[in-house]
Amino acid sequence: MIRSGATHDAALSGADTDLKNLRLLVQLRWLAIAGQLVTMLVAELALHIDLPLPRMAMVLGALLALNLLSLHWLRRKRVPSLSWVLMVDMLLLTAQLGLTGGGRNPFIALYLLQVTLAAVLLRPSECWRFVGLTALLSAFLSAFHLPLRLPEYEPFFTTYLAGMLVALLINAVLIVTFVTRINRNLRDRDARLAAMRQQAAEEDHIVRMGLLASGAAHELGTPLASISVILSDWRTIPATSGDAELQFDIAQMQKAVDRCKSIVSGILMSSGELRGETLIPSSVHGFIADVVNEWTSIHATATLDHQNRFGPDMPILTDTALRQLVTTVLDNAHEVSPQWVGLTVLRKDGNLVLQVEDRGPGFRPAVLADFGKPYNSTKAGQGRGLGLFLVVNAIRKLGGDVTASNLSGGGALVTLTLPLKKLSVARGYI
Repeated sequence: MIRSGATHDAALSGADTDLKNLRLLVQLRWLAIAGQLVTMLVAELALHIDLPLPRMAMVLGALLALNLLSLHWLRRKRVPSLSWVLMVDMLLLTAQLGLTGGGRNPFIALYLLQVTLAAVLLRPSECWRFVGLTALLSAFLSAFHLPLRLPEYEPFFTTYLAGMLVALLINAVLIVTFVTRINRNLRDRDARLAAMRQQAAEEDHIVRMGLLASGAAHELGTPLASISVILSDWRTIPATSGDAELQFDIAQMQKAVDRCKSIVSGILMSSGELRGETLIPSSVHGFIADVVNEWTSIHATATLDHQNRFGPDMPILTDTALRQLVTTVLDNAHEVSPQWVGLTVLRKDGNLVLQVEDRGPGFRPAVLADFGKPYNSTKAGQGRGLGLFLVVNAIRKLGGDVTASNLSGGGALVTLTLPLKKLSVARGYI
């Protein structure tokens, strides 16, 4: 499913690039139409060259019709085969050259522009077919063309050299202008495809973790349940029932076991395993209060500086996974800043914004550059960095974002942005 989704996204990215390149071809064609009109006027009025204007106007009309059709394709976001589009352009250029001297027309140099566009836009096999077509059309023009009738007083060679100079200058300007822009489009496409491949790899990693988490959950379920039963028995037996210190220790152990169960449940949902848990109607203030109360009950020795600046409350739907996402970020902050963790809740541009602050050493530049990728952490040990990796991917599936930065006075800030419109309707984001 993930790979097919990535393939679909890649196809969309390629189609978007083709549309951008088609838009550039439309712009180039407008220049060609304007250039041909100017050339025809100059040749007829200034140089007094006898041209077959009616037939040239028909070819120019066909070029105009092709451009209007291309605009229609652009409006409908329809991507035709650029190979066929370039071939039609080549045929229309050949028709215009055939009416004006064929190979003796200096503007035959514009074939170079067409071949250059084919080289950057088409696949190698299509490009070589295009080169073959260019060679055939050039040979055709040598044998079949209308003569270019110059005035008797006009030396052909001088006129030809001047025309060749103009044609080469036009070629150089258009090649640099449009090929540069086409290459930029292709680089943007390659960057998007690289990002999609990276996202697909990360999602594939999540799926593998989900399968591993499923197996771990089945394996851990029985021993955790056994430990819960044993702790329950210990709490009631005469040897411990009258010992307040032992009762406290048993209660802490039971809380740790419950915490383990919650962590396993959260990892299962965060890694893609559907648990079918019912979404719980709540509110932003109620959700934050639940997170704060749960976290402070587990980390009794730490100070959680909680500031709720969300404003007027609003109803949302919550579940265990969403609480686990926030708890994971708080836990990461607590590991580097055991005495103090800050949590600020804001409402900004229709989003629920959670800012988690710590007084630790901050993130290394390399970690910030690859923030949210697996096994990317400032802490030593195998598997470090997976918590934030899961958080980042889960929140992005919700349409939100996670960012990290270092504070000027020391410590780090992790910001979770959750779209409220996604929290206010039923969803299956994990």
